[in-house]
Amino acid sequence: MGNRKRNLAEMHKELHYEGEGAIRLDKFLAQSEPEFSRVQFQQLIANGDVSVNGEVQKKAAFKLEPGSTVGYSLPIHEANTLLRQPIAIDVIYVDENVVVVNKPAGMVVHPGAGNTQNTLVNAVLNHWPEIAPVGEAERPGIVHRLDKDTSGVLILARNEAAYTWLVRQFKSRKTKKTYLALVDGQPPTPSGRIETAIGRDEKNRQRMTVVYGDKGKTAITEYHTLERYRNHTLLELQPLTGRTHQIRVHLAFLGCPVTGDRIYGHRKKSLDIPRFFLHAYKLSIKLPGEEEPTEFTAPLAADLKEILTTIEKE
Repeated sequence: MGNRKRNLAEMHKELHYEGEGAIRLDKFLAQSEPEFSRVQFQQLIANGDVSVNGEVQKKAAFKLEPGSTVGYSLPIHEANTLLRQPIAIDVIYVDENVVVVNKPAGMVVHPGAGNTQNTLVNAVLNHWPEIAPVGEAERPGIVHRLDKDTSGVLILARNEAAYTWLVRQFKSRKTKKTYLALVDGQPPTPSGRIETAIGRDEKNRQRMTVVYGDKGKTAITEYHTLERYRNHTLLELQPLTGRTHQIRVHLAFLGCPVTGDRIYGHRKKSLDIPRFFLHAYKLSIKLPGEEEPTEFTAPLAADLKEILTTIEKE
C-alpha cells in the first residue's frame, strides 16, 4: 500500500458500519479485512485512499458512527502469482510489523528468472499472506538479501510502513550486520578495514570484483580474527556498505577467500565442503517506532559448526 513501482490494480470496496457505538476507523477496517494489518490501513488512510460517507478521511482515529459507509481501495498484484508453499521456517522473532528468520543455506531469498519456487518468499507468504502487497511485487517484504549459500539472520517487513522504516535504515547505513567466515590462510593483519570500489567483472558479468578509477561503488568491510587454525582463520566481519558479494570479494582481494567459495576462492579447494563458510550471525536494527536498536542473533549453522571440529588449530 505504498507508492513504489509495481504492477498493481485498484479494487474499490465499500463497507457499512452497523455496530453499536462509535469505533475507530482503522480498527473497523482491520476487523473487516483480516488479511491486512491495522498498520497497513493506517497507511492507506494517511494516503487519502479511504472515505467516510463520500468524503476523504485522513485520520485513523476518526470515530465512525453506526450507519456510516466506508469506501476504500485495496491494491491487487495483477502479475504477482507467487506460489505459497508450506516450507518450514526458523523464526527468530515476529510481531505485527516484522518477521526475523534464520535463513538456511541453499535457499534463495526471492523468486527470479528460472527460480520460481522453494524460496524464502514462497515460504513466508504461506505463513503470512498479508506480506504479498508489501514492497516490490517480485520480492514482497524483502528489505535486504543474503546469497543462496549464506545462512543466518534476515528481516522482512509485514506492512508498508515497516517496509519504509526498514529500507531507510539500510540505505542510510544505520543497521549493524555481523558475519562469521572461515577463510583460507590468514589475513595480513589480525584485524583491519578493507575499503575499495566494487563493480562488475568485465570478463565475467556474473562476478563482482575490486575496480579502480571512477568505476564501481565504494565498499567497506571491517574484520577481526576470532580463531586461527593451521590452514584457516575464523573471522568476524562487519560490512559497512551493502554491495553484491561484498565480503566474498573483499576477502578474495586480501588473498584469504572464504573457504569453499567456488566463484571467488582458490581453484584447489582447501576443504571439501558443499557450500562456502559464510554466516550472517547478527543484525542490529531499530524496529518500527523504536528509538533503540534491537539485536537479533542466529547461531552458527550445524554444518558449519561441524567443519570447525574437523580442522586443526594452530
